[in-house]
Amino acid sequence: MKKIQQILAILGIILLAGLYVTTLILAILGKDFFPMFMASLFASMALPVLLWIYGFVYKLVKRKAQEHSRSKDA
Repeated sequence: MKKIQQILAILGIILLAGLYVTTLILAILGKDFFPMFMASLFASMALPVLLWIYGFVYKLVKRKAQEHSRSKDA
C-alpha cells in the first residue's frame, strides 16, 4: 500500500509541475492563448485542492472502516 501511495504522490508532483510549466508558457505566448492559460491556471489551483480532499475523505473512510471492524470483533 505504501508503494502505491509513493507512486501516486510522484505522479501528482509530475502532473503539478507540468501544469505550472504549461501555465508559464501560455502566459508568455500572449493573448491568443488566453482561454487555455485560464484553464491551466484553474487546473493548477484546483488539482491540489481536489487531491487534498480525496486524501482527507480516504482517511475518514479508512478510520470508520477500522472502527467498524473493531466493533464487530468485540
